[in-house]
Amino acid sequence: MAVSFFEILWTIFILSAFWPMFKQQHLEMQRLRLIRTIERRRGTRFITMIHRQELISLLGLPLSRYINIEDSEQILRAIRYTPPDMPIDILLHTPGGLVLAAEQIARALRKHPAKVTVFVPHYAMSGGTMIALAADEIVMDENAVLGPVDPQLGNYPAASILEVVRQKGIDKVDDTTMILADISRKAVRQVEEFVFSLLREKMPEEKALAVARYLTSGRFTHDYPLTYEQLKELGLPVRTELPREIYDLMDLYPQPGMRRPSVQYIPFPYDRERDGRR
Repeated sequence: MAVSFFEILWTIFILSAFWPMFKQQHLEMQRLRLIRTIERRRGTRFITMIHRQELISLLGLPLSRYINIEDSEQILRAIRYTPPDMPIDILLHTPGGLVLAAEQIARALRKHPAKVTVFVPHYAMSGGTMIALAADEIVMDENAVLGPVDPQLGNYPAASILEVVRQKGIDKVDDTTMILADISRKAVRQVEEFVFSLLREKMPEEKALAVARYLTSGRFTHDYPLTYEQLKELGLPVRTELPREIYDLMDLYPQPGMRRPSVQYIPFPYDRERDGRR
């Protein structure tokens, strides 16, 4: 039976249209199998919150992801599904996001009776750091970072708005700036009080208050990386023995493919002695 050139093209088009869907479903099954393997090995509920830059379907436009209310709804549901005596592991890879959503997640994790462990393979900034502070233990890659949790008002740090008013004086700023300064003062106080509430059970109250101010006062830019060594010095419960399965799981959340990768390497571990003899 002869097959026309048009039929071949049509078959290729159909396969091309459905292949990404099949590939995504296969990837999702791999993720779920590995998550279940980790849960069985550790005896925990394992939750991931991973924010990658994604591409809008068809148009191929970049879409940034961040912590939002949908995330908090899903994680709170996962926590409700977890028995009180079962530990919770949560993998964070996020630039941050809405303070409300991050606080909801952090508060729910703090209330969970069993141990809560946060894994950070690369970064958990801003609201991600706030969630990490609610954990009983933070396990990081030795090069991973957390960040300050000082509140932001639109495009500006709340602490910077307050500093402008302090330097210029009340008489030399307009009403809008004064309103922003009032909101900024409240935001800084609210976030500081919340972070203090997360830390007071992990260290003496005086030190907890000092660390809360250190993280919320705006002494750093909002994207300042806080390393394992700095976090350890602050007295936070951090360590660096990140399980191999965490890296394997992150490999199953690839960045969307572009025309040309910006980073390339041979994706296998090397043995110096063995490879040197080749």
